[in-house]
Amino acid sequence: MILICKTNASTILFFCLLAFATSCIQSNSRKEDENALQIDTALFHSLTEELTDVIVRDIFSPPAASRVYVYPSIAAYEVQAYFSDSLKSFSDRLTGFQINKGEHQEEEVDPAIATLAAFLLTSKAFVFSGAEIDKSVVRLKEHLDSLGYSASTIESSFQFGDIFSANVINWSKQDKYAETRSAPKYKMSADPGKWKPTPPAFMEGIEPEWRELRTMVIGDLKNYRPVPALPFSMEKDSEFFQELLEAKAAVDEATEEQRAIAAFWDCNPYVMNVSGHMMFASKKITPGGHWMGISAIAAKKANLDFARSVEVQALTAIAIYDAFISCWDEKYRSNLVRPETLINEFLDQDWKPLLQTPPFPEYTSGHSVISTAAAIVLNDFFGENFEYIDDVEVKYGLPSRKFSSFIQASQEAAISRLYGGIHYRSAIEKGVEQGEKIGNAVLEKLAHSGI
Repeated sequence: MILICKTNASTILFFCLLAFATSCIQSNSRKEDENALQIDTALFHSLTEELTDVIVRDIFSPPAASRVYVYPSIAAYEVQAYFSDSLKSFSDRLTGFQINKGEHQEEEVDPAIATLAAFLLTSKAFVFSGAEIDKSVVRLKEHLDSLGYSASTIESSFQFGDIFSANVINWSKQDKYAETRSAPKYKMSADPGKWKPTPPAFMEGIEPEWRELRTMVIGDLKNYRPVPALPFSMEKDSEFFQELLEAKAAVDEATEEQRAIAAFWDCNPYVMNVSGHMMFASKKITPGGHWMGISAIAAKKANLDFARSVEVQALTAIAIYDAFISCWDEKYRSNLVRPETLINEFLDQDWKPLLQTPPFPEYTSGHSVISTAAAIVLNDFFGENFEYIDDVEVKYGLPSRKFSSFIQASQEAAISRLYGGIHYRSAIEKGVEQGEKIGNAVLEKLAHSGI
């Protein structure tokens, strides 16, 4: 429970001006700097990227990574909402989330620093490598010191941010994540139409109980379920078999551009590489992490102020989080076999997809669901024809790609799974529809403040 309250009118005016000013306010603790607001915004995106690095280091699965992103982003947003007249708290708008306001001293609290502090302190509670977040805290404090903030302002702001962080962390403990850690292992079916582990690692199904987690806004998962997957059939004239052949042909006949698209949107956090008798892993960004990076790219290009940058990240993270829960609900409900399994068994035992098949059921396509949900949110913020260059994957050895809109990017992310040979077309198309419902639900429940 958080205990805070606003003080007198002059204090409120002071912090509102600070949040939207284009230069620092002299308070004997901060140097005058005409670029201070942009420095704060850049710091926020930098800290999110540092969190992404920790997520990659700790090898979180795609759905689990979405949880690591969403709670720190909400904590940061709540600090900004506290000081802003234009942002509305998520209290009573997210499932089970409430803030009770009491007394708290605001003297020497800088809203931007408190926001960054809330983000980092919350992040630490959701990763394994907490020491890496501690290093980020140290680097941030050293940077703030170099900008001229006093030690007392930094400390007061961190204490203020910690109040919001503690509130969000306590709320997270009721999301049923802990209960799913002790769930029994997923039992595979002998039914030929049901999912089975795939080469080269033959990993067990990831997060079969993820559907049990508390959603942020979408509520009853039944309202977001797609139409049932195509009936399994290896009859040559069946629609399912034709989609299987299409998945095989997509790989066998892939153009260089299609191969590039598949690689760009791979976003597999744990690729197993086989060399002779050796097997080793390559760690990469998750699909949710990729879209979090896109939200930062858009915020930077649009020159959003600090509050709006925090807002767009929070809404994107919420959409991605709920999209994963909805998608995983369908994956383990339909439990559909992957193309690789059937092609190897019935068509070509030596066939391999361009991408490594992920260790969970096929229907619907996770990339299609979460990419569409994120794109719907970003499209609402920045407009339908927002051009940008996506360089999120450059640090992972892939070139940047240019997009004319977020929807175009999400459509490419979706079809990349067919090009990669790991999904049937219907899982992609129905996944897009599923993502649209979730993205629109987030916007309906959490209408943003506008740019």
